[in-house]
Amino acid sequence: MMTIEQILRQKHNIGPGQDNDFRINDYSQFSELRNQATGIFTALIAGIAGISLVVGGIGVMNIMLVSVTERTREIGLRKALGATHQAILLQFIIEAVALCIIGGVAGVILGSLLYFIIAMWQDWVFTIPFSAILGSVTFSACVGLFFGIWPARKAAQLEPAVALRYE
Repeated sequence: MMTIEQILRQKHNIGPGQDNDFRINDYSQFSELRNQATGIFTALIAGIAGISLVVGGIGVMNIMLVSVTERTREIGLRKALGATHQAILLQFIIEAVALCIIGGVAGVILGSLLYFIIAMWQDWVFTIPFSAILGSVTFSACVGLFFGIWPARKAAQLEPAVALRYE
């Protein structure tokens, strides 16, 4: 059985030891190259997303720290009236998580709208898996939980007498 290269060498009258005047491409090589490029691009996008989430989380933490500082008297009053450490902690954690969920939903809407516009322009099929939406909003909530714990602990550890005298 003759290979494609042998048949082409015979048709082109190429003798033994002479170089081919044609090229045979194996498309599995292109597939491997495409997979490598896709992997690199995916890692790059994941890195950018990770940096964005850390920066966003730090922003949420700063917002919550400012909120704790501005509401120190309110926290002192609540604690003086009997609010527990856990109640104050839970209040600020819920606020941080809610802030991040709102941001996550806004991101899903903005990203979906951008994808819809590009899909219409490029004649692509517009589909977004529900699991991707749920996963992104859930991850946003986890970022809020992670970066909201420190400000919430700071608020819960305030002494009522000190907090009530805060200006």
